[in-house]
Amino acid sequence: MEQSLPREYDVIVLGLGALGSAAAYWSAKCGARVLGLEQFEFGNARGSSHDRSRIIRLSYFTPAYVQMAKEAYRAWASLEEDAGERLVVKTGGLDIGPRGNPVRMSEHVDSMRACGVPFEELDAAEIRKRWPCWRVGDDVHGIFQADAGIVAAERATDALRRMAVGFGATLHDRTPVTSLHADAGEIDVEASGTHYRAGKLIIAAGAWTNDALAHLGRSLPIVTTKEQVIYFVPRDPAAFTLGEFPIWIWLDEPSFYGFPIFGEPKTVKITQDSAGKPVDAQPRDFEDDPEITMRVKGFLERYLPAALGSVDLVKTCLYARTPDRDFVIDALPGHANVSVVVGDGHAFKFASLIGRILSDGAVEGCDLKPFKITRPILSRLDESEHDQRPAADG
Repeated sequence: MEQSLPREYDVIVLGLGALGSAAAYWSAKCGARVLGLEQFEFGNARGSSHDRSRIIRLSYFTPAYVQMAKEAYRAWASLEEDAGERLVVKTGGLDIGPRGNPVRMSEHVDSMRACGVPFEELDAAEIRKRWPCWRVGDDVHGIFQADAGIVAAERATDALRRMAVGFGATLHDRTPVTSLHADAGEIDVEASGTHYRAGKLIIAAGAWTNDALAHLGRSLPIVTTKEQVIYFVPRDPAAFTLGEFPIWIWLDEPSFYGFPIFGEPKTVKITQDSAGKPVDAQPRDFEDDPEITMRVKGFLERYLPAALGSVDLVKTCLYARTPDRDFVIDALPGHANVSVVVGDGHAFKFASLIGRILSDGAVEGCDLKPFKITRPILSRLDESEHDQRPAADG
C-alpha cells in the first residue's frame, strides 16, 4: 500500500495536559495551524493536570515568579473571556510558618515588595483571630495576600483544549508518538501510523519529557515522583467555607498546603508538598502512600485539628522535577524550532501564561532567564542536588 503524504501543520504539540493544551490554545488563537497529540485519553489521571483544583498566588520565592504570576492572572482572564466560564476563584492566601525559619518567609516578602504586590504581615494572634481553627503559638507568623485563590484545574484544562479546537486546532488523544525527527527547520512526527510535518514542535510531556527528547538524542536530569493529595471531611466544615477560609502554605521543612472546601463537597484538600518517592512514569501505581498520610495527619493534629476528620479520598499525580525546582521554558539547543517546557509540579497556576509564551516566544515583563535549558545545574546528574524549596501548586 502506498504511504500517504505527511499532514502539514505550523505547530505540533506533544502532550495535552495543562501546559500542552495551553500551548495549543494560544498558538491556534494566534492563527497557527496546530496539531496536538496526547498519548493517553484526554483528562487522564496519569500525569500532573487532573483533579479539581490548583493554587494560584502572587506570593513566591523570587521576583521572576511573582512577575509571572501577575501575568498569569491576565492569561487566565483571556481564557475565561473566550470560554465564557469562570475558572479562577480568589480566596486570599496565607503563607504561614515558624519564626525560627525566617528565610523562606523573607524570600516571599522581598519578592512581593520588589514587584509592588500588596500584602499583610500577620503575627500569631492575628492569624488566630481571623481563622480560629489555626492552633498556633506565638512562635508562628504569616503573610496574607488577598489575590491568591484556586484555579478549577480539570475545567481549566478542558477549556484550554475546547478553545484550541474552537480556534482551529486539531487535537488527538490516545495517539502516542513512535518516531520524531527535527532536521533543517522541519519537524517530522509519526504517531499511531500517521506522519505529520510542521515547522515548530512544542514538547510538553511532563514525566515523559525524556521519552520525547530521546528521539532527538537529548535528555534532562528530571526526577519523576509520585505525589498525593488527601481529601478530609473536616471536623468543623463551617470553618473552611469557600470565601471565608484561604488557601494556605506552611513554609517550613516539611512543607504542607491546603484549600478551603471546593470541588469535592464537604471536603478539604490538604497534603505535604513534594513528599513523593521517585517512580517510573509508565508503570507507576495509583496507591496512596501511608507515610505521607501519617505526616499530614500529624501536622493537622498539631496545627489545624478542625480539618482532621475522616479521609474521604486520596488522589495521586506525578511531578517531573528539575534539580533547582525551576521550570524549563526554552528552545532545545541545536533545534531552534523545538521548544521544551517542564513545570516541576508547580506550573499549573502559570499554565495559560506559559502557553502564551510558547506560542509567541516572550511576554513583556516576564524574566525567562531562570528557565533556560542551558543553565549549569541541568548539565549535572546528581539527584542529591535537588532543591527542597516549597513550591506548592496543589
